[in-house]
Amino acid sequence: MSMALKQVFNKDRTFRPKRKFEPGTQRFDLHKKAQASLNAGLDLKQAVQLPHGEDLNDWVAVHVVDFFNRINLIYGTISDSCTDQTCPVMSGGPKYEYRWQDEHKYKKPTALSAPKYMSLLMDWIEVQINNEHIFPTNIGTPFPKTFMQVAKKILSRLFRVFVHVYIHHFDRVSQMGAEAHVNTCYKHFYYFVTEFNLTDHKELEPLKEMTSRMCH
Repeated sequence: MSMALKQVFNKDRTFRPKRKFEPGTQRFDLHKKAQASLNAGLDLKQAVQLPHGEDLNDWVAVHVVDFFNRINLIYGTISDSCTDQTCPVMSGGPKYEYRWQDEHKYKKPTALSAPKYMSLLMDWIEVQINNEHIFPTNIGTPFPKTFMQVAKKILSRLFRVFVHVYIHHFDRVSQMGAEAHVNTCYKHFYYFVTEFNLTDHKELEPLKEMTSRMCH
């Protein structure tokens, strides 16, 4: 990894503090298992498959947190060139505009600048993954019935970060020599969400052409 790239991915540039798994927990062991598969150079399509005997909710929870940390970091690397002036609308090219909606301030879909959207998105995800009622960390505590629904919503919204970065900021990514890193993260994310049907096909549409070339 080049010095420039090391500076890009150092902890100070992370958009939000990383959510970590506690050692000794089942989630930590699963996280290690997932990391080991990647480090061993296992094909990404195989690496995302549910290990034998493991619970799907646990596997999805581990990946949601991991993707949040990694995509958060990717956005952090280009955030200095994503401003209210350069990106007054959160979009993925002229055809796709993303509006923010939540249960609090923005009860109707609202057009926002990309950095404002990203900030609200990362805050919102952080609240979900730190909520013990949605992402239980204690062994034996069941996942709520709504868990997969929440996981899908988080992953769909994280995909929009990829869309915005690839379409509006990829020159910055290339300039920093981070292209291979971002592409690998994208492929891993894409194979995971398609393996478990965790994102609507219409959400994947903006990067369809690139994906067909990158993910065979």
